[in-house]
Amino acid sequence: MSLASGSLRSFVDDAVRWHRTGDEASLRRLIRSSRSGVAHDVAAAYATLSARTGALLDAIERGLLSLPAGQRDSVILFAQRMRRIAAVPPEADDDVLRAAVTGAFELPAAVLAAPSLHQAPAGDASTEIELTQPAEPEAAHGVPPWQKHFSPSALNTYAECARKWFYRYVCAAVEDPGSAASAYGSAFHLALEDFHAEFPRPKSSDAAEMQRRIAECVTWAFERNRDGFTTAVEFELQVRRAQRTAQRYIDWLLGSARETPFEVLGREVPAALELDGRPFVGYIDRLDFDERSGGVAIVDYKTGHIATSPAEYCEKVRHFRDFQLPFYYWARTAAGDRVTRLVLIPLRDALLDVKPIVVEVGKSIELNELARSRARMIELSSELSSGDLGRFKPTEDPAACVFCAYATSCAAKPAAEAKRFGS
Repeated sequence: MSLASGSLRSFVDDAVRWHRTGDEASLRRLIRSSRSGVAHDVAAAYATLSARTGALLDAIERGLLSLPAGQRDSVILFAQRMRRIAAVPPEADDDVLRAAVTGAFELPAAVLAAPSLHQAPAGDASTEIELTQPAEPEAAHGVPPWQKHFSPSALNTYAECARKWFYRYVCAAVEDPGSAASAYGSAFHLALEDFHAEFPRPKSSDAAEMQRRIAECVTWAFERNRDGFTTAVEFELQVRRAQRTAQRYIDWLLGSARETPFEVLGREVPAALELDGRPFVGYIDRLDFDERSGGVAIVDYKTGHIATSPAEYCEKVRHFRDFQLPFYYWARTAAGDRVTRLVLIPLRDALLDVKPIVVEVGKSIELNELARSRARMIELSSELSSGDLGRFKPTEDPAACVFCAYATSCAAKPAAEAKRFGS
């Protein structure tokens, strides 16, 4: 039996198994099959989504992924075909079911006569497998040069672990389902984006209205991201955490505005810059205008772990472990702004007051240090664009592997640090 007929029979067997048992794993294999009619990347995205939601056909029919018209039509057609198969009476025998599958997907009728993948073909055992001649090995060559735009987050990944960058950006490996932490961050960013559209100039006279409105924005934003939380309990707990944090954010916002009046100039501001002829892009969470100094502050919301002081963050920049705010600095400087502050706002802990990490340009961090960061971005982008990279070394820091989605696949990752127990 050829590989082609074997894959056809496997496809039909999975469809029969799904009809009999409702097994979602079989359904996910079906949509990822080349016989499904669905593009590989779209099928992988829906399979990953349904692994979290547990209902692939429902996810397709609800249009949970935004797709171009052609790709959307292909997944809808797949769902319609599977519904036709599901409509076959449960008492139907396997031959009837297989005929329904081949008819629904317009497969060659010959697949019905092919032996099952789990059955040994009749005849002399010596003819069971016919080996082919070994293929000539391909000549070794580097990874094709990166021809897309660059982003500070991609360079952060490459600087942290080149192997991780290879998995994510070259292999396009499918990561594990999104975590509640990422859903929390997405929802909180969305809430603040909407809130500051209405309150670009925080004032004490608007305190009550600001507190009421931020609560509404958080509620709405988390509803939009509800699918990112695995259980209703987790969703409710994270909403309550966000509501408490948001009120602390308003307290800080009003205090900051009293001390130094400012105006929010932009939210989710595109940052684009060419460095040595290569395009870099990103999005700035917020741009503020200091009404007293006339300077611009670049503000980045953080819902995860961050540096605990300006000095700690500046050390990360000096050691080329964070390119985000330096990139935003150069992008806005090129746009004509006089950037005076780089600000990280921690929004992770609902039990603590919001205390931003404020990096004063020319004081906390010198211009020559930002220039070195810019030069390093150019160096890294040159490496990735060269086409000469044949091996991507893993990190030497075991801490970088703790939350890495590819850690289980990486045989070369550093050994975990031994656990130490206090006396």
